[in-house]
Amino acid sequence: MQPFIPRTVIILGVVSFLNDTASEMITPLLPLFLTATLGAGPAVVGLVEGLAEATASILKLLSGWLADRGWNAKKLVVGGYAVSNTSRPLIGFALNWSWVLLLRFLDRVGKGIRTAPRDALIAATTDKQIRGRAFGFQRTLDHGGAMLGPLLAFGLLQGGMTMEHVFLVSVVPGGLLILLLVFGLKLPAAVKPEHPPVRLSWRGLDPRVRGLVLASGGLALATTPEAFLVLWANQGGIAVAWVPLLWAAASGIKSLVSGPAGALSDRCGRLAIVSLGWTARVLLLLAFAWLPDRGPTVWLLFLGYAAALAFTEGAERALVGDCAPAEQQGTVFGLYHLLNGILVLPGAVLFGAVWQGLGMRSAFTLAAALTALAAATLRWLASGAAPRA
Repeated sequence: MQPFIPRTVIILGVVSFLNDTASEMITPLLPLFLTATLGAGPAVVGLVEGLAEATASILKLLSGWLADRGWNAKKLVVGGYAVSNTSRPLIGFALNWSWVLLLRFLDRVGKGIRTAPRDALIAATTDKQIRGRAFGFQRTLDHGGAMLGPLLAFGLLQGGMTMEHVFLVSVVPGGLLILLLVFGLKLPAAVKPEHPPVRLSWRGLDPRVRGLVLASGGLALATTPEAFLVLWANQGGIAVAWVPLLWAAASGIKSLVSGPAGALSDRCGRLAIVSLGWTARVLLLLAFAWLPDRGPTVWLLFLGYAAALAFTEGAERALVGDCAPAEQQGTVFGLYHLLNGILVLPGAVLFGAVWQGLGMRSAFTLAAALTALAAATLRWLASGAAPRA
């Protein structure tokens, strides 16, 4: 009989649900707020998203390293969520795109502080045989919140609120999650450092982890920011008021896919699931480039790409948890998130520049080619690992 998902994972999953409810009331509207309300262009959208994610990625490595060296993981997690949920609603007061850049930057600072310690807590409190299921559970609730947030935004917009007012209302679920963390999250004694910290050795890491870390960095360069998918859908005839509904449907698909896919990686192997998901991304990006962006095609491609993104999330994180040394899990998770995000900035700016200069079709075709290269790199770098990995 498989063990139950630990209380720590359940609490962190509910926190992720509330945080993404707050976050996704804003995120699908942000590219439209930047372009339609503040007059920014696609390149600025890429700059805002890329800089924010790159900042978060750098801090994920630092926070993971600090957690391995005895810093209180709960304080890092609570502090990170507090920074995000304080700065994010203030976007409603922005008068130009530089204000949005600053507040989005602070939002991602919070994400950088909390993510690696949170993932290390999940890995350290979960038995290896259900680790994929545990990470899939957390991702399921995360995407569940990402579905509820846009639905709330849609209802508020339909009720006559402006985008600025919707941004301000997001403070409510943000405040609830801080209370849950402060009073509900207990740091298990088992995850407190028992040995002196050991310096991370890249050559000493499992080849599967090295392959995943490096290839995911390449994938970040190729990943199409979802802000651009919103612009693509809007050009395909999706009205502004319906964008949150489309975003909610995508998050619902992610919530349905991430849990079973994570559990599937417990049985079929992590690398098999990751490779399948990354290959699906290539095909969908080519479809974005060459299929008509009208009618049902917009919904099918948008939701299909969401499913491909969610399919590998649990397997990727479980692979890191399986193969990283116990005393270095925070650092290795931080390194994974660092390279998985640091190339988002040049990737997002490149995608926006190619779209603006050569057109949408060229941008999606380039993203497909880079994604295929990342998938091939993963299989090559991890070729020395056990066959079931």
